[in-house]
Amino acid sequence: MKERITFIHSPDGDLDAKSLTVSKTSIQIKALKASREERLTLSAHELPQEIWQALRQCHQLHLKWVSDLPYHPPPPFVSRAAPGLHVFLTPHLNRSPDVLCPLLRKVFGYGKSFGFGQNVLVEIPTNQSHDPSPPIYHYHDFLPSLRDFVIYLQKKICPDQDNECSTAAKRLANAAYVDMDYDAGSREYIITSLHHESPDLEGWNEEIKCRQNSEKTEVGLFTYRQALEPQELSFEGYLTVIGEDKKPRPTRFSFPSRHHPVPLASGSGFLTTFPKPTGLHPTLRFTFPHPISSPGHGCALHTCLTLPSSLFVDEYQLSSPNFLAANNLRGVRALSGETDLEAPAWVTRKWGSTMLLELAHRDRHQARLETAESQWHVDIPLHLRYLPPAAGGATGVDLPWPIVFWACPAEEGSDLSGNPFDRINLGYEVLFGPSTTFYHFQPQPKEPRRSLVEQLQVPVMDLPASRWVESGTVGVIVLGALWVMWKSLRVSLNDWRSSKKTIPPRKVL
Repeated sequence: MKERITFIHSPDGDLDAKSLTVSKTSIQIKALKASREERLTLSAHELPQEIWQALRQCHQLHLKWVSDLPYHPPPPFVSRAAPGLHVFLTPHLNRSPDVLCPLLRKVFGYGKSFGFGQNVLVEIPTNQSHDPSPPIYHYHDFLPSLRDFVIYLQKKICPDQDNECSTAAKRLANAAYVDMDYDAGSREYIITSLHHESPDLEGWNEEIKCRQNSEKTEVGLFTYRQALEPQELSFEGYLTVIGEDKKPRPTRFSFPSRHHPVPLASGSGFLTTFPKPTGLHPTLRFTFPHPISSPGHGCALHTCLTLPSSLFVDEYQLSSPNFLAANNLRGVRALSGETDLEAPAWVTRKWGSTMLLELAHRDRHQARLETAESQWHVDIPLHLRYLPPAAGGATGVDLPWPIVFWACPAEEGSDLSGNPFDRINLGYEVLFGPSTTFYHFQPQPKEPRRSLVEQLQVPVMDLPASRWVESGTVGVIVLGALWVMWKSLRVSLNDWRSSKKTIPPRKVL
């Protein structure tokens, strides 16, 4: 077991080594206001047998859980994914992903309807057509809490009487995101979590100790510094290995990064809304409160949507140049999943669909001509499927906020693999070249603590009232059949009477 804890201090404040008190077996942290990333690396023999048996069926497995509450992380933790639980799976050849279904139910909650299989998972198209690697399958479920996962870790992973492990597992419930990654090549299972701020106003106050069976516990305290190159991130601060260092070691390092925040001068936030009334064909609207401009040459503005099976996009509608221009869109760059335009919700089998859409934007000259108060709107038309009846005559459909980013080509020969905080396997980066850099927009809801999941209230048949409809329908059909029978009988009787009147009398000889 290896553990790495990294604190990123705000560049506005003073970084003081006195925040860390080092002893032979621990580090004491006092009133430290910083973002916190924890990374725990487990080997195969440290995992419960049921997890290891499932992982043996996978070439790669990446689980990404993202909170639905807004968070504003500092570099290098700015990469984003839609709220909920994402499963990215690459099974071994001729292996079925079905083995993960009972495990996910057990780890993340028995109440969730995790249903795996070739018909449920969505295959992600990749940009590397020459890559012979096996396909990547994607599954998404809106999981609002990690409560069941925390309980599972405390019972199955943490040794008995290990309070530090139990406390760390409990802390995951308040994380901004949690990643769980496994690669068959390394046979290691890595759990990474991010807390974008301390749990209280005083900052982090705790004593970090070496856990039981831990080979190495590394603690870093850094602050962001302006890098020399635009694609690099630079940090300076202190690094300490518990049990090896007697005091924090000053250090400074830089590295090329795949993910960056959008520069404030380019407009860094966006708002997602559904203009009223939504109806059965709602419009998803992005509002950028300030003029936006590209952070560099050759950059393209994109959004990645994660749609449940009850919502879909019409790819034919989004292929019209006039329609795209009227809604500030450029075109669909990738679409996979449930795209049947006619199927009702109870017929679909896949969990939903994902779409990469390029958005229109102003160039720098146009942005300078706009006033500071001007807004930029982008409208994406969505469509609702027919949903099953529900009590009350309405049902809710959850749609996580999409992510919005600039995709920019990196310099020739750039190597982005040297980032110790790199976050990959997010689903959308495989749709671009390996040296692409991403500049992410921050979600800015109207209320600071508002959920980043929009809920649409969809009118459906009222289930209790549908019984009267069923009875009425049967009654109308029976009455209609009786009426038709009665009319037919009257016609037959009239024909019979007319035939009797027209029969001539017999002549008597």
